[in-house]
Amino acid sequence: MNLILLGPPGAGKGTQAHAICARFNIPQISTGDMLRAAIAAGSTLGKRVKSIMDAGELVSDSVILELVMERLSEPDCKGGFLFDGFPRTIPQAEALTSNGIVLDHVLEIDVSDEEVVRRITGRRIHEASGRVYHVVFNPPEVEGKDDETGDRLVQRVDDVEETVKERLKVYHDQTRPLVQYYRDSTVAFSKIHGTGSVQNITNNVLGALSH
Repeated sequence: MNLILLGPPGAGKGTQAHAICARFNIPQISTGDMLRAAIAAGSTLGKRVKSIMDAGELVSDSVILELVMERLSEPDCKGGFLFDGFPRTIPQAEALTSNGIVLDHVLEIDVSDEEVVRRITGRRIHEASGRVYHVVFNPPEVEGKDDETGDRLVQRVDDVEETVKERLKVYHDQTRPLVQYYRDSTVAFSKIHGTGSVQNITNNVLGALSH
C-alpha cells in the first residue's frame, strides 16, 4: 500500500497516519523526519542538507527527492509507505511519477480553515515535558497550569492566529492544488471529513483504504 496523506496543518493527519501505518504495517515518511535523520546520520546528503538549512535556505525539490528515493530503498518500505507532508507541490508530485513511484491511494483529510484556526490557536504546551493541552478540547484542571507540576503553560510561537493563517495560505497556494491533480489522475482518491470523534474519522479512513 503506497499512500499519500493530504490535508491542512491541524487536520489530524499525524493521528490518522499512526492508525494507517499500524493497520497496514508500513512506515510513515515525513520530509521533516527525513531531513532530521539525514543530518543526524551525517551522510553525504545529510551534510549537504545541514549546510543548506544552516544558511537559512529552503531545501530544494531535487534534494528532497534524493532523500525520498534514498528512504524508499530501505527494507521497511518493501511492503509500502505513507507520505505525510510530501509531495507539497505539483512539481514534486510529477517528480515522484517520473522516478517510477507508483501510488495506490491518495487520501485527503478535509477540515475548514476556521476549524484549523480554532484547533491550533487553542493549543497550550508544558515545555519541560511536552504535554499538550487545548483550551476547549483538553483543558488543564487549572487554567494555564500543567496538571502534574503546576508550571505555566505556553502557546508556541507558530500556534498564534497570525502564523496559523499564514501557514494556511501557503497550504492553499502550494499544496491544495495537489487535490485536483490527484483527482484527475488514475490513482484512487478519497476525501474524508476530519471533524467529529477521532475514532469515527479513523474508521472512515480505514474503510476508504479497504475498498
